[in-house]
Amino acid sequence: MMLSRIADSLFWLNRYMERADGLLRVTRTNYIMSLDKGVDSSLTWRPALNIFSRLDEEQCALLEYDTPGALKKLLVEGENVNSLKVIVTRARENARGAQDHITKEVWEQLNQMYHLVNQPAFANDIMGYKALESIDGLMRHSLLYNGITEATMPRALGWRFLNLGRYIERSLLTIEMADRQFAAIQYDLQTPRDILQWKYLLLSLSGYELHLKMYRTSNPNKDVLHQVMFDQNFTRSVIYSLSRIDRYFADVIAESTHVDNVSLARYFKNLYSHVRYTDVDDITRDSVQTFLADVKSRILEFSKRLAQSFFSYS
Repeated sequence: MMLSRIADSLFWLNRYMERADGLLRVTRTNYIMSLDKGVDSSLTWRPALNIFSRLDEEQCALLEYDTPGALKKLLVEGENVNSLKVIVTRARENARGAQDHITKEVWEQLNQMYHLVNQPAFANDIMGYKALESIDGLMRHSLLYNGITEATMPRALGWRFLNLGRYIERSLLTIEMADRQFAAIQYDLQTPRDILQWKYLLLSLSGYELHLKMYRTSNPNKDVLHQVMFDQNFTRSVIYSLSRIDRYFADVIAESTHVDNVSLARYFKNLYSHVRYTDVDDITRDSVQTFLADVKSRILEFSKRLAQSFFSYS
């Protein structure tokens, strides 16, 4: 069995890199859509700031219409523990701690992204006309990291902990983003709303094109909820992430004799089944807000228990 310290580092390496990827997608989407107020005149930086910073309402109000200020807060400010600069730095620290268990190519790609984010020129570029070019460059690095990890990492135990971190983080980000958008309609799926008003969420999850191809009903609210929560063909849906967690977690416990394996596996199966066998119409009759909060709470609890079992957390 792998040392708990190494497993912990690999798990958090990919949690941070998945968070960085999500932050970049949200930032790019927000930046582009902010240039076209005709699409959604109510669009501000507040949802992104709420997710990727710890600002209070008053501080958010000062930045929600300030694009340069929001980009600084989200991408390069060291005091923001969820800024891209801090996230990538923490990912690199975890990679360094598990360097013997990742490939040279993975380390080099992460290192390149780290140095790019920490260049003084990058902080200057995002404040001016090169902002989109700089964000796009970082997104390419994030995609390269994922591709190089996929292509070069051996499919051993370390690979499984990497992916557990990735898909736990992805499922939580999807729920968090969806919750912010459904809150705008008071979680009422019957509120009249055009698909263009869901464009921000779907583009942030790289799911807008898929939605236009696959969904044709007269209620885009239900369609979007189905896509982000239950569409097994959408790689950023919660059910897709849970299916990946199910696979890699089964591989991990197959190589472990920890006393908590049975109860932890039972807990996850209950969580997975809860989402897998829930129907959108069932949620409509209850509460979208309650459902999203419940699933998020269960995933966080599973992550906590996983850490206690395999990473020697108290």
